[in-house]
Parts: sequence; structure tokens; C-alpha cells
Amino acid sequence: MSMRIRLLAPLSTVLLLVAAAPARADATGFLGVTPTGVTRPVQGFAVGAGVLVAGFEFEYAHTSGDVTDPANIGTELRTFMFNGLVQTPLAIAGIQPYATAGGGVYRETLSVPALSETSFGTNIGGGAKINLLGPVRLRLDYRIFNLRGTPTHATVQRFYAGVNLKF
Repeated sequence: MSMRIRLLAPLSTVLLLVAAAPARADATGFLGVTPTGVTRPVQGFAVGAGVLVAGFEFEYAHTSGDVTDPANIGTELRTFMFNGLVQTPLAIAGIQPYATAGGGVYRETLSVPALSETSFGTNIGGGAKINLLGPVRLRLDYRIFNLRGTPTHATVQRFYAGVNLKF
């Protein structure tokens, strides 16, 4: 019996390594809006990797402050998030839907008066990566952020569209 285990263990390991799906990675540059409070522009990037249906990504986003609204004057928000990602293994009719959730750090800065808040935040959302040409895809994304501490808005929404490059 132990001889059989000695032969099957290395053989099983080799078969698993040969049959494993290769890791995939992608990068996205995006532009969007944050409609919380007043609608403000957001820009950023995301870099991720995954195997089959599971993956992870790092995302940075910067929401500009609004100088025209007294309630949000100069409020700018920067988020640094690490997210888990679940997606279909292949695009269906050229579209690869996904769901994501994660957490990280945010920094909100108010220019009048000069105050800032840095704390932890979480996010949940989803979207789709749509095939365009070769490795280039359009990425559409919606997120809801829950910010801890004392931010101007504890719950922030964001919509974006970006160019995604898979490699």
C-alpha cells in the first residue's frame, strides 16, 4: 500500500501542474463619476491577476473636489483598495461579467478649511469586461464604498469606464 502511495503522489502532483490553468493578468486605466453629494469626476487605474474564476486586484482612484458646491467645496477623495474578484472563466458573447469586493485605505481632503481624514474603507461592486480588439477590452464598473471614520459621506458610489489590457 505504501509503495502505491509513493508512486501516486508524485504522479498526481505532475498531472495537477500540467493541467493547471495559466494565470492571467490585466491592467485598466479609467475615467468616471462619483455622484455622491454632487457629481464629480474620478480617474484611476487597476492592476489584477487571476486563475479561471478567481482573482485579485489593486486599485487606485482619485475623485476631484468640487469648488462650486459649498457643501462639498474642495472635497477630494483618494482610495487605495485591494479586491477579490470572481468572474466567468471566458467571455460570453464577448462579455466577461465580474463581481468584486475588498478593502483598503482612503484619504479625504477638504480645502476649506484645510482638513483631512485617513481611514479604512470597504467596497463591493461589479461590472463587465467587453472584448474590443485582441487583448484590448472596454471595462464598465460600478462600486459602493463604505468609509469608516468621519468622512463627508460614509457611503460613496462610483461608475467608470476604462480601457483594459489583458496579458
